[in-house]
Amino acid sequence: MVRAVEAAGATAAITAVVRGVPTVGLSGEDLERFLRREGVRKVSARGLAAAIAGGFDGATTVAATLVLASRAGIEVFATGGIGGVHRDARYDESADLPELARTSMVVVCAGAKSILDLQATWERLETLGVPVVGYRTSELPGFFSAETGIALDSCASSVDDVVAIWRAHRRLGRPQSLVVVQPPPAEHALSRAGVESAVRKAQKEAARDGVSGAAVTPYLLDAVSRQTNGGSLSANLALLEQNAKLAGEIALRLGAR
Repeated sequence: MVRAVEAAGATAAITAVVRGVPTVGLSGEDLERFLRREGVRKVSARGLAAAIAGGFDGATTVAATLVLASRAGIEVFATGGIGGVHRDARYDESADLPELARTSMVVVCAGAKSILDLQATWERLETLGVPVVGYRTSELPGFFSAETGIALDSCASSVDDVVAIWRAHRRLGRPQSLVVVQPPPAEHALSRAGVESAVRKAQKEAARDGVSGAAVTPYLLDAVSRQTNGGSLSANLALLEQNAKLAGEIALRLGAR
């Protein structure tokens, strides 16, 4: 992702809490330690203060990244997929959604994670007033797959189109992020039916093993990777790089104003 951003001519900055220090620009030995997941906790927006006060390492969720990046004056953020409304019977909504509704940022992603209830997530984004723009697609991507059957209201065919929408959004004084979605690269995308089958099997495994809370998402993603023989992991890596490239191009265009 860093190489993709830099190849676009922009500057990459990975967010984290490093031994209690909120960081925008994780690199070197610290980055290597985080990639090895050595004692690194998952930190969302509400956990940032505790991570800082406690002096520990925290890998930031979309919500926490929005907080740190906006404090640093950054306008564009790339990720794989945002969080959303979970599929289980108990109402469970990611903190990413309300943070997207109150933080001004261009967020480039491949939609919400496939393990979520995508229709319910789409409805919540609408309720929260978060604009979603499809980049060269008229359908909300399904993270690992290009199709969800959910039609988008707004589409952009170029980076200039995205920038124009963002500037109009800001001129209106709207506080929400602009979520820019694009499907995973065609050569790595999985079929909608295949992903759905894998997610359902992963959910059964999670229920069997009594997985709950913050452990659900990583568990399901690992289980889906097994169910797809690593196909979801390949798609994930490819879409991360593609999203970083587009985010870099948008950032460069915004910086040229």
